[in-house]
Amino acid sequence: MDFIIPRLVQVADELNAIQPVKVIPGAELTHLPPELIAKGIKKARKLGALIVVVHGETLVEPVQEGTNWAAIAGGADILSHPGLIDEEDVKYAAAQGVVLELSARKGHCLSNGHVARLAQQYSARLVINTDAHSPGDLIDRGFAEKVILSAGLDTTVLNRVFATSEEIVKSVFLQGGD
Repeated sequence: MDFIIPRLVQVADELNAIQPVKVIPGAELTHLPPELIAKGIKKARKLGALIVVVHGETLVEPVQEGTNWAAIAGGADILSHPGLIDEEDVKYAAAQGVVLELSARKGHCLSNGHVARLAQQYSARLVINTDAHSPGDLIDRGFAEKVILSAGLDTTVLNRVFATSEEIVKSVFLQGGD
């Protein structure tokens, strides 16, 4: 983090000075032991990450149990691909304002229906994400809508998912992120 995040901030500042599309420096904390997640979130923010995402307990990777709870307790902005997240963690996310991800990424998307159902039940906010590792992983709005709808959500919720993403971006800019 010490090496990467300050450089992301510098590149974002340089690009934001010359282009209309704004770059937001952020970090995804991945495979961090749960007991270090809160400290990692604080450190990422101190180094300049304006959005902090924590890699959740997806079904397709060996993520340590307790990661979802630690991400919520530590104040992550988004808990990505939380897998078979339990009801108590979803209630906690809703109470703490931590947003849960619906993923378009192969494998991570397997639990989207579960996440969507519990988020609806406990009023947790959702975002759609690609978890892009290469340009071919990026999706357009039409495909994002299909991912959201195939998670069992209706068009009313679909619009709220996109609105949540917009709210996160606006809050970054209100906090001084150009």
